[in-house]
Amino acid sequence: DSIEPKEKDEIIRREGESVTMSCTYDSSSSTVMLYWYRQYLNREPQFLLRKGARSWSGKDIPDRRFQTTTSQSSTELTITSATLSDSALYYCALRVGAQ
Repeated sequence: DSIEPKEKDEIIRREGESVTMSCTYDSSSSTVMLYWYRQYLNREPQFLLRKGARSWSGKDIPDRRFQTTTSQSSTELTITSATLSDSALYYCALRVGAQ
């Protein structure tokens, strides 16, 4: 099982604009949970959201500015109305269920 970002370069937006990041994943499991985290310099990663894909449903999205879509092989994170404090390193993560 693997997951990686589609874009490996820095994404630059103006304050107030929306920004979308995406990752592709590969898994033979039918139960997939996808996570997004952000990390500020010299800080621990911070949980943003999680959403099920394939046969797993359910989601946990504490901040309404963050939206996500998932498919059979990808996940996207959209930040609406980006602010300067959204400048950080973002991670996508994958958890699969038992086969």
